[in-house]
Amino acid sequence: MRGYVEGLQQRILAGLEDLDGGRFRIDPWDRPGGGGGVSSVLEGGRVLEKAGVNTSAVYGLLPDRMTSVLGVDKQSFFATGISLVIHPMNPYVPCVHANFRYFALGQDLADPDDEWFGGGADLTPCYPFLEDAQHFHGVWRDTCSRHALADYRRFKEECDRYFYLPHRGETRGVGGIFFDYLRGEAEATFDFVSGAGDAFLEAYLPIVMRRMSTSYGAAEREYQEIRRGRYVEFNLLFDRGTKFGIETHGRTESVLMSLPPRARWLYGWMPEPGSREARASWYFKARNWLKLSESDVP
Repeated sequence: MRGYVEGLQQRILAGLEDLDGGRFRIDPWDRPGGGGGVSSVLEGGRVLEKAGVNTSAVYGLLPDRMTSVLGVDKQSFFATGISLVIHPMNPYVPCVHANFRYFALGQDLADPDDEWFGGGADLTPCYPFLEDAQHFHGVWRDTCSRHALADYRRFKEECDRYFYLPHRGETRGVGGIFFDYLRGEAEATFDFVSGAGDAFLEAYLPIVMRRMSTSYGAAEREYQEIRRGRYVEFNLLFDRGTKFGIETHGRTESVLMSLPPRARWLYGWMPEPGSREARASWYFKARNWLKLSESDVP
C-alpha cells in the first residue's frame, strides 16, 4: 500500500502539472517516532489556484489520543495513505477532495492483529452542472461494480452523510463515495482501493477541461469565495482527519493543506432570487444524481 500511494502521488502530480503548466513544490518530512511523508503543493497556477497532494507512511507506538479513539491498548501501528485537495482558479471548475489509506495494528505488523482501509472522493462545485455530477458519480459506480466487496450505493450514502453541514442544512457539494474501516480479505480490499485511486484522474480531469475556459468576473469570484467559506467551516468544525491531526500534534502545514487560499464570510449574505447562485443551492442536497435528467433541474 505504501508503494502504491507513493506511485499514485507521482501519477496525479504529473497529470495535474500537464493540465496546469505549473510545478508542485515537493516537501519531504520526517515524523518523530517513526516514518514521514511527502507534501506536494502548487499555488498560483494557471488552472489550479491551490492544489495539495500528500502522502505519508508512519509507524511506532500508538499515541494516547489514537488509543482512545480506536478503543485499544497501547500497541504498534502502521498507517499509510494519500490525501489531496484541489481548489481551482475558475469558479466554474469544482473543487475536489480524495484520500485512500490503510491502517494496521499489532505487535507483528507483517501479520497484523487488525487492519483496514478507508477513503473516497467527493466533488464540491460552486456552480454545479448535472453533467459533471453524473460523470463523477458514474466513474465511482463503475469502479465499485468491478469489485464484489464494494457497494457504490452504500458508499455514496455514507459520503452524503459525512460531508454535510448541519448548521447550514446542506451538503458540502454533490458527493461521491466514502468508506472507512473496510475490513475483509486484504488483497481483495487492496485491489478495490487501488482501483479507486487509479480512477481519480478519470473522474476529475474531464470536468476540469470542460469548465476551465468558461468566462467569469468579479461577481463569480466573490461567490466562489463565499462557497469556499462553507468548505472551511466543514474542515475545521467536522472533518475527522483535520481534528485528529490537530489534536495529535500532527504536521500543521500538511493538516491544513486542505484549506483554500481565499475565502469570505459576508454577514447576512443571500443570493439574488432567480440568479445562478440561487439555483445552485438545489444541488447542495443528497440526490441520486445518476437517476436524474436535465428536466429535473430547476
